[in-house]
Amino acid sequence: MAPLSIDPRPLNADERAVHEHILSAEFVGVSQLRSQLDRTEVIAVWGPDSVSVDLQVREPCAQAALPKTLVPVDAHVHGPSGAYVGEILVWTDRGATLSALEFAWVIDEMPTSLPAIVDGRLCWPA
Repeated sequence: MAPLSIDPRPLNADERAVHEHILSAEFVGVSQLRSQLDRTEVIAVWGPDSVSVDLQVREPCAQAALPKTLVPVDAHVHGPSGAYVGEILVWTDRGATLSALEFAWVIDEMPTSLPAIVDGRLCWPA
C-alpha cells in the first residue's frame, strides 16, 4: 500500500516523544538528527489509522552522516505482560535527515497508537 499524502503538519506529542526516546541513544550522527526534530513535518501516513508516517525535514538543517538509512537503535515494544509486540524503526533519507517513523508490529491487529515511554522502555497497552 502506498503512503497517503497529507497536508504537512508538525510531529504530534506521541511522535515527538518516541523520536526523543530513540534519539537519546548515542551513535554517530545522533546530534544532527536531534537538531532536526523542530523542523520535522509529517507528510504522509502509511494507511488509514496507521501510526507509521513519512517525514520531511525543512531546510536549513544539520545533516547527519549515518552509514545506513536505518537509525542504529533497537527500540523493542512490549505489551503490559512484557510480551514483545513489535519495534519502532526510525528511517533516514540517505543517512542525512529523518524520513519515516515505523511501528513494525508482530501482533494480529495493527496498533492504532504509538507506544508510551514507561521507565525508559517503549510500552504499548493491549
